[in-house]
Amino acid sequence: MADVCASVPDREYWKSQIKCQAACPVHTDARGYVRAIAEGDDERAYLIARGPNPLASICGRVCAAPCESACRRGDLDRPVSIRALKRFVCERFGPEARPDGGRGLIDFLKEAASRHGHADAQGTEELLPLLRATMRGDIPLVSNQSVGIIGSGPAGLAAAHDLALLGFSVTIYEMEPVLAGMLALGIPQYRLPREVIRAEVEVIEALGVRAVTNCQVGRDVSLAELRDRHDAVVIAVGAKRSRSIPIPGVDAEGVLGGVEFLRDVSLGEADTLGGEIVVIGGGNVAFDVGRSVLRQTSIDAARTALRERVGASVHLCSLESLDDMPADDVEIIEGDEEGIHRHNSLGPLEITTDEQGRVTGVVFRACLRVFDENGRFAPEYDDDARTTIPCDTVLLAIGQAADISFIDAERDGLEIDARGLLVCDPETGRTSAADVFVSGDLAYGPKLLIHAVASGKQIAREIYASVTGRQIRFEEVELHLALPDYRREPGYERVGRIPLPVLDAAERVRSHDAQVEGGYNDQEARREASRCLDCGVNTIFDGNRCILCGGCVDVCPSECLRIVSTSRLSSSNGVGMLLDRLLGRRPHTENSAIVKDETICIRCALCAERCPTGAITMERFTFEEIPQCPNA
Repeated sequence: MADVCASVPDREYWKSQIKCQAACPVHTDARGYVRAIAEGDDERAYLIARGPNPLASICGRVCAAPCESACRRGDLDRPVSIRALKRFVCERFGPEARPDGGRGLIDFLKEAASRHGHADAQGTEELLPLLRATMRGDIPLVSNQSVGIIGSGPAGLAAAHDLALLGFSVTIYEMEPVLAGMLALGIPQYRLPREVIRAEVEVIEALGVRAVTNCQVGRDVSLAELRDRHDAVVIAVGAKRSRSIPIPGVDAEGVLGGVEFLRDVSLGEADTLGGEIVVIGGGNVAFDVGRSVLRQTSIDAARTALRERVGASVHLCSLESLDDMPADDVEIIEGDEEGIHRHNSLGPLEITTDEQGRVTGVVFRACLRVFDENGRFAPEYDDDARTTIPCDTVLLAIGQAADISFIDAERDGLEIDARGLLVCDPETGRTSAADVFVSGDLAYGPKLLIHAVASGKQIAREIYASVTGRQIRFEEVELHLALPDYRREPGYERVGRIPLPVLDAAERVRSHDAQVEGGYNDQEARREASRCLDCGVNTIFDGNRCILCGGCVDVCPSECLRIVSTSRLSSSNGVGMLLDRLLGRRPHTENSAIVKDETICIRCALCAERCPTGAITMERFTFEEIPQCPNA
């Protein structure tokens, strides 16, 4: 009876083996740039990292890195530090590293597009092929067409970048005095230096994108005016408003929104805080708020010479247990190091006040569980287990919402659902109005920074199709390259993850811009990159040359190979059809097959070295998406 489930490799199978790239919303070939770093080719590494991502330098600092979560090396010990390696090459070739700034980077990328052919640009993904296609005329640039983008967060910036590359005249309308939305006003400076943001924005402006700041749609200009002014409008306002909680005292003096507090800190407009602060929330934003409060109270103390304020207490109270907190582990660890008093499994019940209506404390009750058996949000409390934390300031960081009050559904011909959300296709961003598109959090709800980038890029292609009637498609070109001299770095499978330098907690809380996390030097980056298992490399077996000696099975250090009777193979996933084609009517019990467990293969090539007949070879699978415009 069949007990071995196998599959016949095809293009999708080979692609899925590169798990880091498959996990990335913009399909960055992380394996490609990590291996380029290991080989010392940092320029090619940057081109690969920058290819599909116009905000690569920012992502090298603050991306949630779903590629790392998927990294196959994590099954062996710990994932490759992919985000830090992206930062490493961006600091050498990105706009923040160039004396000529964004304009110089655009010239560099265009030169690279003309210099690199398909063979030596493997993994550079979308940008260079797109530049080549537009320069050759394979994708005709638009002319005399303009797009207005409301909001300059990651979705708006990504859309502006790609629309400008396609020839559109693009104007961004931003209500704040600075560009980049929550990147500049929501992510603390200690995580994301403002000069990196400015450098990334400069690249997009160098493409001809015009930005209008301090311009609030609905106050300074209406949506109807923007639609008259432009051929298409993108609404990419993001979730910039803190959610409230329906408990007594939430409107008291001293209760602030966490997102609004982060904005004020970024613009240097934060008010002096009290000495006892409670932050309600358990996600990354809550920790950003709490850690920023520590820095702000330190600055306030230095400014006012009230040294007692240095000891201001910050209590972060989360509905979830420590194991279930949605915040990243590093945020929790660093928050603890910096002195945040963390309280888990507490649900706010009431904010108490004095006779003048000022906050005096928060009453909590124990939260027994947050989700029900079906995974739905359904908190269960113990009303008899109550705790009061005295405080003079409360910061709410339990979620965010977008402000679309500038939209009048009837007037603008747009549909808004019962929850007050703008109705759209989350994949394409299309709305009930042909010229209005939605991008980022407003299209699909809060997700990661890199999801917003992916959304902005997709919307750019949708607008191109809408305006020109021509759909940009991507033809996949795959290559399987034999690697007769394939070798790995000595001892690569035993190298532990190289830790990043981290500033001492006492030093980092003294200012908002003291960078908590440092970067790799050359030696550290090469060594960390060498840990990559290079999942685009595959072991290929030639059944006509195999003598079933079992040498490959014996030598495999991870025991990922087995020789089994073909009668034990499941007939699913195309295996049955393949066996029928190869064996005809012969009984399957008379034949054997080598099966491989891809999940534990470390690409060491010992099997190929051991094979006496040369039946096993190492091959690299690469694919490139070539943009085409069939109706051009």
